[in-house]
Amino acid sequence: MDLNSTGLIELQVQYCFQSGNASCPKEIHPTAIRVTLYIFWTGIVMLTVCGNLVVIISISHFKQLHTPTNLFLLSLAVADFLIGVFVMPFTMIQYIETCWYFGDILCSIYTMFILVLTSVSISNLVFIAVDRYFVVCNPFIYSTKITIPLTWMFIALSWMLSVVYTYLLFYFKGNINDVEGIDPCLGDCFLEFNATWTVVDLIVTFLLPCSTMVTVYTKVFIVAKRHARVINAIARQISSADGNKSNIPKRSERKATKTLGIVVAVFLLCWVPYYISTVVDAYINFSVPPVVMGTLTWVVYFNSSMNPIIYALFYPWFQKSLKLILTFKIFSPASCMTNLFPENQ
Repeated sequence: MDLNSTGLIELQVQYCFQSGNASCPKEIHPTAIRVTLYIFWTGIVMLTVCGNLVVIISISHFKQLHTPTNLFLLSLAVADFLIGVFVMPFTMIQYIETCWYFGDILCSIYTMFILVLTSVSISNLVFIAVDRYFVVCNPFIYSTKITIPLTWMFIALSWMLSVVYTYLLFYFKGNINDVEGIDPCLGDCFLEFNATWTVVDLIVTFLLPCSTMVTVYTKVFIVAKRHARVINAIARQISSADGNKSNIPKRSERKATKTLGIVVAVFLLCWVPYYISTVVDAYINFSVPPVVMGTLTWVVYFNSSMNPIIYALFYPWFQKSLKLILTFKIFSPASCMTNLFPENQ
C-alpha cells in the first residue's frame, strides 16, 4: 500500500506474473485464511483419494466382490480417485492462490481430465441405478443376463463415450478459452462453456442422467415397498403361531427410503447449484463472481468424496475389508478368498 499526495491509502494491484497488463490480477488473502483453506481442502482431497482407494483395493482383491454391481462401483471409484489425484489438488491451488501457475499445456490436460472424469463418474452413477433396478425388479433376468463380460463392456462404453464427448467439446470450441479472438490473461485456466455448449452440457451430463436416476430409483422404491408388504403378510402368518409381531417390512421400507434419499439428494445437492450457475453465467456474459463458481465447483467434486460413503460404507463387506487392509492381512496367503459376508446375510 502507498500514500498518495492527498494522504489517502492506495491499494497496489498485484498480478500472477510480473508481466504488466498481460497477467491476471491476483487476490491476496491473509496468511491465516490461506493456511486454513489449505488444511480444509487438503482434508477433502485426502478423503476422496483414500476413500476411493479403499473401494478399489477391496473390489479388486477379494474374489467374493467380483460381481456386476461391484464392478460398476469399482469403475466409479477409479473415476473419483483420479479426480482426487489429478483434478482437486490443482483446483485447490488455483482456488486459494487465484492464479494458474502450471502453464497452458497442463491447463488443457487438466481441463480434459475434469470433463472426462466427471462424465464417467456421472455415467457410472446411472449404470449403478439401472443395475439396482434389474436386481430388485427383475431378479431372474438379472442373474442370467447381467454377466461379468457384459458389465465390463458397459464400463468400457462409459469411459469411451466420455472421451468422445470431451473431444467433441474441444473440437467445436465449446470452451470459451479455446475460441479464437478470446485471449485470457496470463495466469488463468478456466472452463467456461459458451451459450450453446452450456445447454448441451446441461442436457447430456445433468438432465438426462438425473432424470434417469430419479425415475429408476423411484421405480425401485415402489417395487421394494411392494415386496415389503408381501414379506409382511408372510411374516404375520408365521408369527401368528407364537403371537410375535414382525417389523421386517418397516425396516425394509425405512432402508429403501433412506437409500433413495441419500443417492438422489446428495447427487442433486452437489450438482444442481453448479449447473444453475453455469447456465446463468453463460447468459449474463460470464459475470458470476469467480469465488462463487469456484465454491460450487468444489461442491461438485465433494460428490466424489461422498460416493465411497454412500455406495460402500453402508455395506458390511466394506467395513470388514477396510479392517483387513488397515491390518495388512490382505498380504496373507489366500486372503483374496476371505468371506466378507456375515453368515446371517
